Amino acid sequence: MVTLLAKLFIRDHENVTDSGVRQAYGMLCGIVGIFFNLILFTTKALAGFFSHSIAITADAFNNLSDAASSIITLAGFKMAGQKPDSDHPFGHGRIEYISGLLVSILIVLMGFELVKSSVSKNFHPEVPDYSPVIIGILVFSILVKCYMALYNRSIGSRIGSVAMKATAIDSLSDMIATTVVLIGTIVSAASGIIIDGYCGVLVGMFILYSGFVAAKDTISPLLGQPPEPELVQQINDIVLSYDDVTGIHDLIVHNYGPGRTLISLHAEVPADGNILTLHDTIDTIEHELRSKLNCNAVIHMDPVSTNDPETLSLKAEVKAYLDQIDPKLSMHDFRIVKGLTHTNLIFDIVVPYDYPVSDQDVVDSVTKRIQMNHPDFYAVIDVDKAVVQ
Repeated sequence: MVTLLAKLFIRDHENVTDSGVRQAYGMLCGIVGIFFNLILFTTKALAGFFSHSIAITADAFNNLSDAASSIITLAGFKMAGQKPDSDHPFGHGRIEYISGLLVSILIVLMGFELVKSSVSKNFHPEVPDYSPVIIGILVFSILVKCYMALYNRSIGSRIGSVAMKATAIDSLSDMIATTVVLIGTIVSAASGIIIDGYCGVLVGMFILYSGFVAAKDTISPLLGQPPEPELVQQINDIVLSYDDVTGIHDLIVHNYGPGRTLISLHAEVPADGNILTLHDTIDTIEHELRSKLNCNAVIHMDPVSTNDPETLSLKAEVKAYLDQIDPKLSMHDFRIVKGLTHTNLIFDIVVPYDYPVSDQDVVDSVTKRIQMNHPDFYAVIDVDKAVVQ
């Protein structure tokens, strides 16, 4: 259904890298979500009212919160699609994450209220009235939520939307929750044991869980998170495909919302190369990154010695020291500065964020190894905490 609607109403629907197409997909899925969730709320609310089932009523209001979530997601995609302005030069893409966070908060609040009302129902149980129609409504709801989870996950992955992936998780949790209600309904009808309130608690717990998962998925990009390994590999492949570039480091991916990415990195180039030729190469790389990865790229040139035997030998020696300490450690920007009384070895060490040894201990360990073999060498070391080495 969603695929058919996309073909009918989204121009150039295959071009998902286009921000306008991406926004159209988000808004279409939001409208479809509102439609489905309102139908499910209406049918299950009536079923819960006539059957006096707190579990079915809880599930109905869960669908109502999902409809409200779809409205917020729809508004979020609309606002995120606004063009950059003087106050927001990188656009409004992060509004999509904020809308996802608001949806998560609504889900958590709804889950808490449903758990509270279901616990109260356990102390004051009421015999539900079941019928084949109610069973059919629950089965219908499970099938609809399964479909919603599938299309939200598929399109969310296709357009790279955290908000839609969170919606898919929410739909999957709803499907599981409704299945619990259905099982409870069948058990109560067959055995006469009233477990309606307990099923309501389980539904509420599923809702709370889905809310926390969705919140985590939206908070992470707002706070800043590492880029996907696939993107890092693509960047490496493009940059290192040029003969003038001998290595890269300090790669950072700035995310200003889906489809709004800024890349910054340091590219190592021969120190004895022609500056105009190297600058032209860097410009070409930036253009290729922009055209292939739909991002803006800023590249800093780092001149490194590629022909001096002494520098290359010392660099390999220091690299061996790092490997002895831990292969996870790496270095860059290695150079030597000779003086009358001593020689400075200047370089940066990249230490992972979760490394169990302090930065100073790493520096002291490397410095000790260098001075054991070269007493007249001084190590000038900076510690780098770049997101990607």
